[in-house]
Amino acid sequence: MADRHDDVDAWLSERIEPLPPPPGTFDLIKRRARRRKYRKLAITAGSAAVIVAAAVAVPQVVNLPVLNPNPTAAPVAGAQSSSVTADKSAPRQASGSASPVTSSAVPLTSPVPGNFRPTSVTFVGLRTGWVIGQGLTPGHCATQFCTSVARTDDAGRTWTGVPAPMAGAADGATGLSQIRFLNLKYGWAYGPQLYATSTGGGTWAAVNTGGLRVTALETVGDRVFAVWASCTGDGPAYAAGCTRFTLYSASARGGAWAPVGAPTTGLTNGAASEAAQLVLTGSRGYLLAPDGALYSGPVNGSRPWTRVSSLVASCPVGPARADGQPTGALLGAVNASDLILACASASSGSNPSVSTQQKFIYSSKNGGVSWQQLATAPAAGVAFGLAASPSESVVLATN
Repeated sequence: MADRHDDVDAWLSERIEPLPPPPGTFDLIKRRARRRKYRKLAITAGSAAVIVAAAVAVPQVVNLPVLNPNPTAAPVAGAQSSSVTADKSAPRQASGSASPVTSSAVPLTSPVPGNFRPTSVTFVGLRTGWVIGQGLTPGHCATQFCTSVARTDDAGRTWTGVPAPMAGAADGATGLSQIRFLNLKYGWAYGPQLYATSTGGGTWAAVNTGGLRVTALETVGDRVFAVWASCTGDGPAYAAGCTRFTLYSASARGGAWAPVGAPTTGLTNGAASEAAQLVLTGSRGYLLAPDGALYSGPVNGSRPWTRVSSLVASCPVGPARADGQPTGALLGAVNASDLILACASASSGSNPSVSTQQKFIYSSKNGGVSWQQLATAPAAGVAFGLAASPSESVVLATN
């Protein structure tokens, strides 16, 4: 009987001709690879990944009633309401302290208003977050203000209207545009005015900043830090025309705000329009001054922050955008000592969809003492935000 293994061996020794792929397959692979190249920039910097995002997603807001609305805070815009009388006997607030603000209306139900336009979002964990913005149109809101706040407890799948501070949209020296929360209780709305809550947004209290505008605010541990500046910008560009930046801090549980120390008071480079940026980690904070100086200190309020170094000469901070972020240098922190810096040139092109700019990415492993250039981000788009996390993920957002 013939040995069938000989046939198998003969078949295995023959040359195999693979089947050709469908027409156009290789062109499709090239196009997809090219798109991925411009959508994502991976940088090995202590295993940190820098992702260039082409756009920022806006949360889907749905109309749901608020559970247990609080009558001592402003309703969301458009809520059905009845009038109450403000307490005129409340004591006048002192500079840097918070005082309760009594609403002129009591919400019966508080759905998220129509035509809601978010300007800032904050999350405490993976599920609970708040978003602030403007709803409806002036003259058709529950009060003279159309500022609205919505909350999610299911990672953004649904949003519910909650009480908002009694202030309008950012307009020069007045109004609000940004929001931050430390946990489920303590939060702040700012830009340019400053409001605080210790009830998870159930009630809000105004903080007297003495005419200064709040251009940046972050919170960690049991404290909150903010940058106050003297500004002249009009309309939504409340952070334009700013100079003399001072770092303030307060206990997250309330109390007076005070300058962190002399080194971070009255910072300026003498230009007509300046910017500063604030970044916090779990144990250390960083303040980027208008002249490119970098200040750092503890986030527990134990001592003043001091100057660490300056940015590379080719990375000027630049003037501020409407929301206070610098146009030239963007700072992020992976952890207390590992920093990321994006240096952006002036943009070319008046149409944001086709504008380009050079974007150089730097890293510092020693808390900003020295910097090393890592890579160049894609030229498409204008950089407006940089964020980092302890998981060593870094996101550079462009328009």
